[in-house]
Amino acid sequence: MSDFLAAVGLLFVFEGLFYGGFPAVAKKLAREASEMPENALRLAGVAALAIGVAIVWIARG
Repeated sequence: MSDFLAAVGLLFVFEGLFYGGFPAVAKKLAREASEMPENALRLAGVAALAIGVAIVWIARG
């Protein structure tokens, strides 16, 4: 459980750095994402999920 909480904390750190450091870029990306087809967003999400699982697998393995 502590690994999960550490991962959630790191997620907040990276999002905070992104939104706090580059708010104009974040707004532009959000606008572009809202115009993308759902299938493209779904594919990007599944790819990000797979890459994340692979990174954790390698790091913990």
